[in-house]
Amino acid sequence: MVPIVEGADGTFSVTLFGKEASVRRDRLEETRKALQDAGQYSFVTTPTHLAEVRADRALEKRLFADAMTGVLRSWIELAQERLSGTAVKCYISPGNDDLPDVDPLLADSGNLVNPENRVVELPGGHEMITLGYTNPTPWKSPREVTEDKLGTMIEALASKVQNMSAAVFNLHVPPIDTELDRAPAVSSDFTYVKEGLGIKFIHAGSSAVRTAIENHGPLLGLHGHIHESKGFAKLGRTLCLNPGSEYADGILRGAIVNLDGGKVKEFLLTSG
Repeated sequence: MVPIVEGADGTFSVTLFGKEASVRRDRLEETRKALQDAGQYSFVTTPTHLAEVRADRALEKRLFADAMTGVLRSWIELAQERLSGTAVKCYISPGNDDLPDVDPLLADSGNLVNPENRVVELPGGHEMITLGYTNPTPWKSPREVTEDKLGTMIEALASKVQNMSAAVFNLHVPPIDTELDRAPAVSSDFTYVKEGLGIKFIHAGSSAVRTAIENHGPLLGLHGHIHESKGFAKLGRTLCLNPGSEYADGILRGAIVNLDGGKVKEFLLTSG
């Protein structure tokens, strides 16, 4: 969350990644939009109010939750505006970084469906299970559980699938030890761990997710979480995809998958 502090001269100061910049009032909204596009939440404040926020953890959390839900509301309104009157369904669910505050906003409405922690049927009769929880990370995000707990949660959903051969496992964290889960190692102070002349990479995916895919053999695995690992992998008969993420650079990554006749006919990893 990035504070934009109003100065006595009517300009605003912003500090991002250790660098401070001055912003004129007529560029304020443009700056806030740029921060939002880079995945940052901003709020306009004064030096006095900022000091109060930094001294009050509860107030800080409340401001962060308000910023997060405000952005989500704008996305939901945009989706409803664009999709109203069409046959397109937009499935949107929380991920490991999302606070519980977002859940009430994601209630099914019109063309929007929150598939989290349930089985939904996609067009063509494909059942999809969805889980935004992950195994533990260094950041201790809101939706993290142990591998054992994650495995139990996945099994509870998988047990309800009627036709596993055509099923989609929409599990946020990718299976461990694949090309989809390589991430830079970080130390306790969240700095990258060096190895030789570069950065050390580790496999940060989930053993529970891998076990579930290998045991059940769904048609397709949809994953994210590890931003650096764009790619695809086969685990048995299951095609697993991770489009990766470069949202901080204003790039939206995705995957287009064509399911036909109970098979993955073709797929394309996209960016734009």
